[in-house]
Amino acid sequence: MSHITYNKMWAEAQEALNGLLQREIEDKSLKPQKDRITVFQTLATFYIKYVQIFCNLETVYDQIVHPQKRLVIRQVLEGVMGRILELKNEMVELENSEFHYFDDILQDLKLCPEHIEIPIPRYFIKEKVKVLREREKILAQILMNSGLQDIKPKKYVKPFPLEEVIRVIQISERARQGRLRATFMKQIYLEEKRGRQARLQGVKGPNLDAAALRIQKVWRGFTQWKKTVKMREEEMIFLGMNPPPHFQRISASVARAQNVETKRCEVQGRHETEYEKALVSIKTHLREIEGPDIKESLQDQIRQWFIECRHITGKFPDYPNEEEGGSTAIFSQKTPDQVAAELAAKEEAAAVKKKPKEKGKKEKKKKKGKEKGKGKEKKGKMDTEEEEGWKMAPSNFLPIMEEGNNQYKDIWQNRDERWNFLQEYDPELIKEEKRKEVEEEIRVQVDELMRQELKNLKLAVDREKDKKRKKSKKGGKKKKKKGKKKEKKKEKDLTPNRTIDSLYKELVEGGLLIKPKTVKLSDYVGEYSYLGTTLRQVDIEPMPSLTDVRQLIALYGILPLGSQAVHEKAPLVKALLLAGPTGVGKKMLVHALCTETGANLFNLSASNIAGKYPGKSGLQMMLHMVFKVAKQLQPSVIWIGDAEKTFYKKVPKSEKEMEPKRLKKNLPKILKSLKAEDRVLVVGTTQRPFDADLRPFCKVYKKILLIPRPDYASRFVLWKHIILQNGGAVTKSLNISCLAKVSDGFTQGHIVYAVQTVLSERRLRQMTNKPLTAAEFLSSLARQDPVYKEEEETYKVWYAKTPLGKARARALLEGEEVGKGKGKGKGKGKDKEEKKGGKKGKKKKK
Repeated sequence: MSHITYNKMWAEAQEALNGLLQREIEDKSLKPQKDRITVFQTLATFYIKYVQIFCNLETVYDQIVHPQKRLVIRQVLEGVMGRILELKNEMVELENSEFHYFDDILQDLKLCPEHIEIPIPRYFIKEKVKVLREREKILAQILMNSGLQDIKPKKYVKPFPLEEVIRVIQISERARQGRLRATFMKQIYLEEKRGRQARLQGVKGPNLDAAALRIQKVWRGFTQWKKTVKMREEEMIFLGMNPPPHFQRISASVARAQNVETKRCEVQGRHETEYEKALVSIKTHLREIEGPDIKESLQDQIRQWFIECRHITGKFPDYPNEEEGGSTAIFSQKTPDQVAAELAAKEEAAAVKKKPKEKGKKEKKKKKGKEKGKGKEKKGKMDTEEEEGWKMAPSNFLPIMEEGNNQYKDIWQNRDERWNFLQEYDPELIKEEKRKEVEEEIRVQVDELMRQELKNLKLAVDREKDKKRKKSKKGGKKKKKKGKKKEKKKEKDLTPNRTIDSLYKELVEGGLLIKPKTVKLSDYVGEYSYLGTTLRQVDIEPMPSLTDVRQLIALYGILPLGSQAVHEKAPLVKALLLAGPTGVGKKMLVHALCTETGANLFNLSASNIAGKYPGKSGLQMMLHMVFKVAKQLQPSVIWIGDAEKTFYKKVPKSEKEMEPKRLKKNLPKILKSLKAEDRVLVVGTTQRPFDADLRPFCKVYKKILLIPRPDYASRFVLWKHIILQNGGAVTKSLNISCLAKVSDGFTQGHIVYAVQTVLSERRLRQMTNKPLTAAEFLSSLARQDPVYKEEEETYKVWYAKTPLGKARARALLEGEEVGKGKGKGKGKGKDKEEKKGGKKGKKKKK
């Protein structure tokens, strides 16, 4: 696609974003809403629209070549990503559920489920390709040297002696001759047999008409069968039941488009390097040419200010400090009187601060008395706030988006770019930006000169000595002391004299830092849940689909880990737990997290750390090393397999030697030390979460994702995908619908195993003559144990005991009670009125 197409796409995305921002500002002024359903619908519509804008901006950022445009797009893109995460957090708090269903809203907006698929920004990997390649080389080298790399042994061809070779050739040649002799003998035997039969029955001449009729009959039947098959195929294609014949082939236009995309990326890199060079060269050019003029004008303006102040106040003013902004305080479009008044006000404020603190103490006592009285009032206010309803929480990303949107309107919306066909950098914009930097640098130099000049003027004209501002210094010292008290103690560095490279090497050799498998999140195949909202309306909690799980991994893991700006301001997720039966793809999702973000993978599973770094000091050293390297080489994923073992209720006898509960005390402390700047995510995977002590388990893993076994729609897609992935071919003889129905209860792992056992090398060679059938996969499926309903129920019961599960159940009960209360309330009201009426009547009679 051309530059114009992507510019149009950007303009459309910005227009949609502008509309959303206006709506968000309008919603802030509205009254709080009480109805949960309307609140969820507003949040969901915002979420869906932001996701659509995110998709467009991501493609635009990936393909636009202009370096200055990309800076604006990047800012808006990160703002949109963060806002999506904030809205998701709002929906979780509202519904007390990690999974949300938008099928009714999608239907109203006339959108498909694919439109709300969270795209993974390609710049996460593109911008650090070189770093990742170097890291891969270092990791491979360390593994090679330590002998830990799994090297596939090369097939060793044993050399044959000449005599053996001749013997093998002789055997094969004799066998060939034997086969030929056998065929000749068979032909002779059959001819003799026919002759004998002819002699016995008597010689009859061939009936030519009957033979011709028979040939015609067979041929006409065959041709008609061919026509019928073709007609049926065409009908199925027309109805959309079968894909067209060219569907599997890569079209020339698609290949050309892919080629253009790669070329655009190359041009993008070239323009980026040119832009970086221009930033330096234009700045030096401005400093050389415009620098002296700027310096002179600044000095003239400051001198003029000196004269005006002396003329009005009768003495020369005090020059503002660097802390106060220096000459920027003078040039902030203020008159000399205003500047003098400000300086005087600051001095008065400093004097007021020095007064005794007795007044402050008295006020504090008064406040305490008032607070006791206000305690009851506050409780009342809290109750009224709860009754008022829901209101949108303040956002950290709205100002970022507004700033980017305004920048687009001011600079790019109506900019004439007919001269810039190649979409290279705009030198005028660089000059505007760098001129401010040059002015700031020169201003600092001018301030030093003008301070000295003012000092000389005061000595010469007013005969004043330079008064040192002791007050300000004392004030500064006091502030520093206060700051010191607030500062927390820094953590001790247990490895101060060691480099990150040496720690990295030690962790790799110890098997704590491992190489992640190259798996994309799109490989985690599944189908969207189309009945989510309808089931929830009937008070049935639906099991989440695999697409929902994939979406949550993208939201909680990939987006925050990929972008520093998003991670710092978005709702913080430090630990994530993936719970589910064997074979649902928990480990695959961990590897996909690392692949999509280019993160390091650390393995702190109980089985992996057993016997390594023994004792308390050893454990502290190990954790210190892991988290130090993880923070330094972020993003990083710390994987804890069989996470329930760390929080066992009772350790089994067979596992006591392994010490599975080693991390129980230290893990919560380390998670507390992680800050918003640290792009480190702890991911736990578990098959038996019910074996763990629930309270400490849920304190560490605040985000819990229950991964279910695949439903019918997901199994249908999975069978097709896995068969094609392993080299198979899907034909009419292979009934995938039947396989999806039969494999109910089996997980993705079971399906993969079944397909791999059937599709051996020998079977793949026979594929053309003997197409695959559903019956072939049944025997390998039958050998495996499925996930039974009882097991699935245990997972559901366990999840209902988690904090979010309890909150969900509580909210549902409250909703039912409110519904019942409304119905009862009407009846009670009537009864009360009747009673009151009756009493009044009795009184009148009396």
